[in-house]
Amino acid sequence: MVIDSIKYSKIVFFTGAGMSAESGVPTYRGSGGIWDSYKWQDYACQSAFDANPEHVLDFHELRRIEAKKCKPHVGHQIITEIQNNNKSSWIVTQNIDGMHQRAQSKNVIELHGSLWELRCEAEMKIFMDIKNPEYAERSCKCGLILRPNIIWFEDNLNQKILNKTYEIVSQCDLFISIGTSGSVFPAAGIPKLAKSNGALCIEINPENTPMSSNYDMKIRKSASEGLIDLRKEL
Repeated sequence: MVIDSIKYSKIVFFTGAGMSAESGVPTYRGSGGIWDSYKWQDYACQSAFDANPEHVLDFHELRRIEAKKCKPHVGHQIITEIQNNNKSSWIVTQNIDGMHQRAQSKNVIELHGSLWELRCEAEMKIFMDIKNPEYAERSCKCGLILRPNIIWFEDNLNQKILNKTYEIVSQCDLFISIGTSGSVFPAAGIPKLAKSNGALCIEINPENTPMSSNYDMKIRKSASEGLIDLRKEL
């Protein structure tokens, strides 16, 4: 399939763990993922934070340190290049590692929050520091311990962020899924939304996924290899 780049003006990149794994960022789910070695009940839910916030913050600080060792790969750079030529393109990511921002991408919607943000639940302030892996501060000036601004197990997605995602996806004419099975709701509904609104839907993933039948074009390669191929068409 040859893609007419002039025809597509509103592009959405929908990225998941496979996008970051190629940079060396440890995955959370699946074989060899972080939750094979740790119990999320002890580190990634509100009750764990309420019981032992410093323990949970130590864990997430380690995740930041490991993520900081990794660098964006060529696939991240290609998305940035496409965005530089198309100001109406967006990234909707399920990743929390900030790799897209480190690749200088813009218009990034983080469905599951950011590893690089902390929030004060009392004042609802967000504190962001993507440069330093160690937390500069763990407490707000009001005295409350800051919570990682991440969607944990048992949390609901931020409705405002979800609504913004639905708005962007429903208007896109080219939807590119990269490194995600997209099988967990509500994220699973996002490719279907793009398809139902007439977007050309492309899946970049080495293997078939439960959502593959929704895509018009499948590229069975890694994130970077698939994006290299796709760039030739765009």
